[in-house]
Amino acid sequence: MSTPGERRPITVALVDDYDVVLIGVASILDQYRDRVLIAEIDTNSALSDSVDIVLYDSFAQPESDHDEIGVLVANPRARRVVVYTWNFHPDLVRSAREQGAHGYLSKALPARELVSSLEAVHAGEMVISDPPRRARSVNGLDWPGRGEGLTDREAEILALITQGKSNAEVAALTFLSPNTVKSYIRIIYRKIDVASRTQAVLWGIDNGFAPDHHRIDHWRGGP
Repeated sequence: MSTPGERRPITVALVDDYDVVLIGVASILDQYRDRVLIAEIDTNSALSDSVDIVLYDSFAQPESDHDEIGVLVANPRARRVVVYTWNFHPDLVRSAREQGAHGYLSKALPARELVSSLEAVHAGEMVISDPPRRARSVNGLDWPGRGEGLTDREAEILALITQGKSNAEVAALTFLSPNTVKSYIRIIYRKIDVASRTQAVLWGIDNGFAPDHHRIDHWRGGP
């Protein structure tokens, strides 16, 4: 319990369908545990009953399910909802704001700026990061396939392929051209040493690219 004049750490729930992504974000915030207290929503921690901020990591998610932000915003357990992403396509930013998100933060932010941005959102500000430059800083982040040399964008595309999306669907969901998607897929095949889409899907299933949707489902319908 906080004493008078003592600032209580912000409670933050991390939401993502991929464990390795959650661990990467947690490692960033854990450096500032005096200011941010992590309560992952798939645990039975009492903190998960009500949190100051839900930090929604968008790895292969907002592009593929535009309803999930609204689900989190509507849940009374979440006082604020913040999207954490590389993808700053104007349509995605606008959609997040229309659904009631309180912040849209770049994964290129240094850890101290990420924490400061969360504190600003907690104080009632709407915080929208500047779009990240082409060269990205990972800040301790992780994602499936990173150990095999896949970039974050390549990993997102492989995740969508593993979910059964066609090239046209991947292009529409990621706001990339079909030719760009094809180029990414060729690079992915080479990096994971496969020769077909079926082999790529099987590789994805075996290497953590199948999402676990229980984290979002946990929030549907409120307490």
